[in-house]
Amino acid sequence: MIYYDVKPLGELIKAFYEERRGSEYMDEMKAVSLWPQVVGSFIASHTIDVSIKNGVLYVRVDSDALRNELSYTRSSLMKDLNNLVGKAVVQEIVLT
Repeated sequence: MIYYDVKPLGELIKAFYEERRGSEYMDEMKAVSLWPQVVGSFIASHTIDVSIKNGVLYVRVDSDALRNELSYTRSSLMKDLNNLVGKAVVQEIVLT
């Protein structure tokens, strides 16, 4: 009888990205996916795009007033995101 090393698909995908792009990539993608949870549904609905590169989270919103309000809470948003991810992934937030 042949035995195979069977692993869950999620574990294989994680291993694939860690091998190709490094473990930091998965942490960065987790931070991006947690953005709506950190800011809430109202702000998330006004967020056009969220991306991260080299520890800088780029957030594009559709309102100048909202961008201004978010700029006051950058440090707390970074802290909340990093706490949810479990490590310091986001070093800076750029609002556009």
